Amino acid sequence: MLRDFVVEALELATNVEDHLLTLERHPDDKEVLNAVFRAFHTIKGGAGFVNLPAMVSACHLTENLFDALRTGAAPVTPIAIEAALQASGFVADQLNELSNGADPASLAPMPKDLEDILTHAIKGDGGAPAAPPAAKPAPAAAAAEPEAATGNSVGAGGELDWEALYRAVTPQTGAAAETAPAAATAAPAKAPEEAADPTASPTFVDRRKPAAAGNAKEETIRVDAVKLDALLEVAGESVQAANQASVLLEKLQQFKFEGSAASLMTTLAETLNRAARYSTELQRATLSTRMQPVGRLFQKFPRLVRELAKDLGKDVELSITGAETEVDRVVVDSLYDPLVHMLRNSLDHGIESAEDRLAAGKTAKSTISLKAWQEASSVMIEIYDDGKGMDPAMLRKKAISKGLIGENDAQSVDEALQLVFLPGFSTKEVASSVSGRGVGMDVVKTAVEKHRGSIRIDSVMGKGTRFSIRLPIELSIIPTMLVRTAGAALALPMALVQRVVELPDSFSEVGGAPVMRDQGRPLPVHSLAGVLGYDHTPGAERVGIVMAVPQPYILSVETVEGTADLVIKPLTAIHTNGVTGTARSAEGELVLVVGLAFLLDGCRSKIAA
Repeated sequence: MLRDFVVEALELATNVEDHLLTLERHPDDKEVLNAVFRAFHTIKGGAGFVNLPAMVSACHLTENLFDALRTGAAPVTPIAIEAALQASGFVADQLNELSNGADPASLAPMPKDLEDILTHAIKGDGGAPAAPPAAKPAPAAAAAEPEAATGNSVGAGGELDWEALYRAVTPQTGAAAETAPAAATAAPAKAPEEAADPTASPTFVDRRKPAAAGNAKEETIRVDAVKLDALLEVAGESVQAANQASVLLEKLQQFKFEGSAASLMTTLAETLNRAARYSTELQRATLSTRMQPVGRLFQKFPRLVRELAKDLGKDVELSITGAETEVDRVVVDSLYDPLVHMLRNSLDHGIESAEDRLAAGKTAKSTISLKAWQEASSVMIEIYDDGKGMDPAMLRKKAISKGLIGENDAQSVDEALQLVFLPGFSTKEVASSVSGRGVGMDVVKTAVEKHRGSIRIDSVMGKGTRFSIRLPIELSIIPTMLVRTAGAALALPMALVQRVVELPDSFSEVGGAPVMRDQGRPLPVHSLAGVLGYDHTPGAERVGIVMAVPQPYILSVETVEGTADLVIKPLTAIHTNGVTGTARSAEGELVLVVGLAFLLDGCRSKIAA
């Protein structure tokens, strides 16, 4: 029961932070006030049931605060928002400790500072009212909790409050108790979705979405992620087995069968087709269980940006779009630290002070946008700030002074911008609590490439900087083009394949490197066997694959053998330049999968060597 409580309460606590930041911008939003009240109330009930007194105390005081805010007894002030955020953080910290296996008895009590700030906020200390009072003044006897005690609407424009548990655990005055039945009867039925079962357990429901809380409980089941991973593994292997069986059947059908043998072959073909179809559907359904919206990750960042901007003395607004974009849960879980580093980097290095922005003709308030969208079989995540941009010459000079590169390295703008990903690189002379130790962006690149992704930087001086992350939507199965060169079977991610062309007998050269003109543009030609270190015969690769990358080039191979969705097994024990995993073809042959980041970089690591 404790585990189930922690999972549900963590989700509520995360949503609370999002609501509080919304309330800071729209202090008169009754819907948000009610949502925050319900969330703390639900967490308090569960915490009391599993005996977590510190959490109960924090939630109870915060619940009192929001009861006062939504009735107009206390104003929505900055101190009220700050108090609620601190309470939410305290609750989330305790839940995370429990999630990591802490003993409930070892949890810290509620801090005195938190109790004090909540008490002051309830009394209305700390600033002028930011929200108008309730539409109709409540009687003095019922002022403390008119809505929760009576279960009716707030004034004429509120919503039905069905939280019977609140009425059960909170003392009611005589006036409140007497007015409850009459007020509940008089409350108009606003819409079908606002009605709820009064006997149901309180839960956090977004009233802007017409969803029935009761049905959600019945239709949802929690499954251990390890079990889903095992199921996906089995589904992938079943598809692989079905593909191999189909290949064997094609080879058998080359022989002549007569009589009952021919009839059996026909039945076998039909059975294998059905098995292949069902295994593919099983694989697709299993994959969908692992997909999660990136909004689950993005909703953690508004508060982080708000507090860090406050510490740095900067006025920053975070804009989030594409939160509904779905990606493999492993990617969602592993992207938190990289995105935190990138947001901190934008706030500390990219965004100027208000004075500098005004002097440059910009608005005092800066914007950081966080976007996500699907592109082919990849998910794109972009962080853009409208700050001062990055100076390639300064980056190169700093890297040389630190001994990270030579005098003749990183000559192009793109190469200079990529220097920020070098371990130990930092433009700060003195390390601070935010940045300056030269580890943040290195962590970002490592984490992205670990999941066969890539990261690119585009920056314009005085305008801003854009970080673009490309990741596979699903980690275990990817569409690939199967090629062969120097006797090796290789797979290239289809997301980067633009088209296949025939190569000429000889090439033009630029700087000693082969170049081929494709659709009017000269493109460099790289030998796949050469960049991977295979022994190969020059001129044997007569097929070119035009790569759809920011700086296009042609990859030469000996033959193209088709396309296939492969189940990828990552390389963990060894590191091979350019290769990120292995797979089995339909014929059962071992195939090496060429890395997405390696191809996006123009096979640069091997060429530079």
